[in-house]
Formats: sequence, C-alpha cells, structure tokens
Amino acid sequence: MVLMRIEDVYVWDLNAKWLGITPYQLMENAGAGVARVIEERFGRGLRIAVFSGTGNNGGDGFVAARHLSFENDVTVFLVGDEAKIRSEEARHNWEILKRLDFVEIKVLKDSAYIKELDLSGYDVIVDALLGAGTKGEPREPVRSAIEKINEYAGKAKLVSVDLPSGYPSNVRVKADFAVTFQWDKEEYKDFERVIVKIGYPRELHHLVGPGDAKFTLRKRGKHKGQNGKLLVVGGSSSYYGAPYLASKAASYLVDLVYLAMPAEPAKRISDPDLILRPFLGENFSPEHINDLLGLAEKADAVVIGPGIGLAKETKEFVREFVKRCERPMVIDADGLKAVAEDLGVLEGKTFVLTPHAGEFNILFGVKPPEGLLERAELVREKALEIGGVILLKGSYDVISDGKTWKYNRTGNTGMTTGGTGDVLAGLVGALLAFGNSPLRSASVGAFLNGLAGDIVKEEFGENFTALELAKRVPKAIKWVEEF
Repeated sequence: MVLMRIEDVYVWDLNAKWLGITPYQLMENAGAGVARVIEERFGRGLRIAVFSGTGNNGGDGFVAARHLSFENDVTVFLVGDEAKIRSEEARHNWEILKRLDFVEIKVLKDSAYIKELDLSGYDVIVDALLGAGTKGEPREPVRSAIEKINEYAGKAKLVSVDLPSGYPSNVRVKADFAVTFQWDKEEYKDFERVIVKIGYPRELHHLVGPGDAKFTLRKRGKHKGQNGKLLVVGGSSSYYGAPYLASKAASYLVDLVYLAMPAEPAKRISDPDLILRPFLGENFSPEHINDLLGLAEKADAVVIGPGIGLAKETKEFVREFVKRCERPMVIDADGLKAVAEDLGVLEGKTFVLTPHAGEFNILFGVKPPEGLLERAELVREKALEIGGVILLKGSYDVISDGKTWKYNRTGNTGMTTGGTGDVLAGLVGALLAFGNSPLRSASVGAFLNGLAGDIVKEEFGENFTALELAKRVPKAIKWVEEF
C-alpha cells in the first residue's frame, strides 16, 4: 500500500490542474466514489443523511448525495451559511442539488437547529463536514453536528468523506469507516479507510509541477537572512560569467548571496545585489580551503563548480572542500569532473549533483539511455550508490534521491545556449538554502529554470541568453504563486 502525506493532496491537485484535470472533475470522481462504496457495502433503497460543510469536503458530499439519490432517499443537511460555500466547484454542485426535486435540503445555520434533529429513521449518515486542512477542535455549528451524528453510532452506519470530521482532535465523528482518495495518508491512523481512485494519472507520481513549487518557495521569516544565505564558489582565469549567472539567479530567491571567486576574474564582476568575496590568484587552490570553509559557515547552502576550471590544484581544492564542508551543496560543471576522480569525498554529505549526459558518463562510466523510464531507473540506481541526489539535465530533467524519482518537462530548445545550467545550479542552491530537501530543491529548481526559459521564449522566441533567463526568475516565481 502506498502511503503519502496530506500535503501531497494539495500538490497533486495543483499539478493535475496544470495537466488540464479540473477541480470539478476531481470533486465529481471523489463524490461518485463515496456513493459507490456506500452502495457496495450497504445496498440500495436506503434512507441516507448527508451532512456537508461549506468547504470542498462538503462539495464532495454534495456530489455523493446526487449520485446516491438515484436509488436511495437522500436528505442533505448543510451545516453553515450557503453564502460561505467557498470554492467554485463546491458551489456549482450545491446549485445542482437545489434544482433536484427528489433530494431534500435542510440548511442548519446554527447549533440550535442541529440539537433538535431526529436522525433515527436513517440507515446511513454521511459525514462531509470537514477536510484534512482543518486544525484544532471543530467550532460551532460543526461541533454540534459531530455530536449529533455520534448519537447514532451503532444505530446507523456512519461514513466519513476522506477522514472523520474533527480528526485528530478528541471531537471527531465516530465513523465506521472513511472513504479516502487515491492513496492512504501517513497521518491517518485509528480509523478504517477505504481508498477510491479519483482520476489522477500515473504522471503525477513523478512529474514536477506548480504544486511542488508552491510549497518549496514558502518564505521562512520576515527578517534579513531568515530566507536563506547562499555561497557560490566558482570562476577561474578563463571563466567569470558562470558563477555570476548562478549567483544572479539565486539572488531573486534568497536574502543574501556570497560570490567567492579568484581575484583576477572577480575584477569583472560589478553587481550590488551580490556580496563579492575575491580570493588571491587566478584560480582556486588548496591554500584557499580554510578561508572558504569559514565563509561557508555563514551560509545555509553552497554551490561549487560553475566556471571553476580544471587546473590540477583547483580539482584538489574542490575535492578537499567537498570533503570538509558541512553545508548542503550543489556540485556543478567542472566541480563534477573534480569529484569524479574520487566519489568517496561525497560520503556522509548532503548534496545535489547536476550533470548533463556527458558529465554523467564521466561520473559513473555509463551513458544515460534515451527512454524516460530507463533513464530514471539508472539515475535512481546511481543516486542510491552515492547516497545523494542526482539531477540529470536533458530535454526531460530526471531527478532522484535513490528512493523515488521525479522528472521535469518545462523548458525549450533555446536553453541549449551556454550558461542555463549555471542558472539552474543557482536556483537549486537557493532552494537548499531555504531549508528544502535536496530532492525537492533539485526538482523545483529544474521546474523554475525551465519555466523561466518558457517565459523568455514567449517574449523573444528561442534566441536568448542565459542572463535573460536568470532575469525571468521573478516572473516564474510570480506565475507559480498565482497558479
């Protein structure tokens, strides 16, 4: 049996909407599933009372009542004011019920109406009062409705929609069972559950979408520094743009970005949004280790590798830094080639590797296959071997922590331009600095990177630069927040 979290319900609902599966469809399937289970368990020709609240759990109850009314005698008790029915889909199904002549409707605006109810003639009482998002003990008039329903425990069959209303507080419906949707939830215990599918496709197990991004982008605090500090370590005598692009992209997310570069290429950087930390010389070498580890202690996460070069002393520096750094890390570009010479430096570390297919081959000695499922299995296998997260870049990005795998399909062919991988590394690092898990940071970083690319494509077509991509990160975030 698959166990997931209540939070996953909201993520999957948003991602389903992104795929074109409407909330109306999901509510219809949920309510129909409840009705089907009731008739399979108890038969037809029954007297059924449906207690609905004004939220989406109540909307599922409205749909269940309609389906049950075909061969049963159904009464719907709306607990609360119909003006407070919140969502469009719940209100739509309420309006349908009001047009039906063979479904009786009673509106119970306060507890006085509820306490007078006599439910002794009903065979089944359906509880659709409160959903999983409710916190604490139920308030009136729902509390009185729960108490009234519980008076008939053992006399009528009590069936809850998704979970017993009031759970996990002590004021909860004493349901014979709950009909829950698509999967069982980690938080659900101490009551019987029947699981019904509501139309989620297989893709939602693995596809990264706006639902994942919404939860990942949540701010942690209101004061400077509380929303993440990132250190970017990169650059060399040959390259200065790569670490700058990573830093610029991250600066739209975290509060502070420290950009550590060798002094020579650092002279070319002038950006007041970044805190530049130049280190003596043209390239990084082992003599810089202690100072950089001290700087890393000020940050919540580190990106290492963009533009860092392949000088022998630089590769030694990268391996030693990774081995000794205690912060979550994104290892990118030339940093990957340095650790490929000794993957043992990753042991016990929290990290994300961001290879393209060629770098993946250098790391593991195998070329990724073309097929999505075969590619995903290989990435999962290698992530398990090294004990971290791998983000394999491609037309579909594949991400795994060795247990589960995700894939991202935002982005376009314009993103083959140099530097887009640096932007990605910066975004993943920023999300790590927020305190997100490496798997979620890598998954949502890939989604945002591709989404920003799609936004640029709408403006300019497929001819754009990585800097233009980085500058569209705020628009990508705004799109997610408004979705």
